[in-house]
Amino acid sequence: MVRWLLLAGLLLAAPTLEATPQQVWRNALQQAAAGRDAQAAELLEGAAGALAGDDPWRARMDTASILLAMRAQRVTIPSRPLTGAHGILARRWLAHHPAPRPANHWLVGTLATLLPGAGHARLGRWRDALTVAVLVWPMIGLTLWAGHRRMGPVTLFFAMITTWLWSGTVFSALSLAHRGDFEQYQAWWRALWHAAGLPGAP
Repeated sequence: MVRWLLLAGLLLAAPTLEATPQQVWRNALQQAAAGRDAQAAELLEGAAGALAGDDPWRARMDTASILLAMRAQRVTIPSRPLTGAHGILARRWLAHHPAPRPANHWLVGTLATLLPGAGHARLGRWRDALTVAVLVWPMIGLTLWAGHRRMGPVTLFFAMITTWLWSGTVFSALSLAHRGDFEQYQAWWRALWHAAGLPGAP
């Protein structure tokens, strides 16, 4: 039984051992496109180590594995030195293109809590800030008006609606801040990938 299992394992491993660098590259990019950056980086790093030192695919896979590992960990500094032709191109680009700075989430959340729409305005999303103002400020006015007239249950109703809308806008501002950080990092990383002269778009 054990012998048959070993034989089956060898048969399954045979296509991997005979895979060309182009096939390994294509497989790694497919994994990265599916969100498995760490696995793709490990695959390329292992494949690069099995190639001859003067093989152009070795330098290409080595640089790609470093960049994919960066994206997997959402970091801006390579964990290993960037070497080879592609690595040199990547280093030159990094020297002139610093990573985007993440938004100050505490400031965005505080502004959105204190002043409806201010958090969105801080992110430069003026249309969203206007939408928030149109939704929340009239309800604040109605709540204050009802409270001034001591309308009891009506005041409570307006206050509950205002609180619900206001808290929703705070959550929206924080979500947009996180999403903006992610989108900016992805755009910066894709530019780094292409600047390194690496083919494909993982």
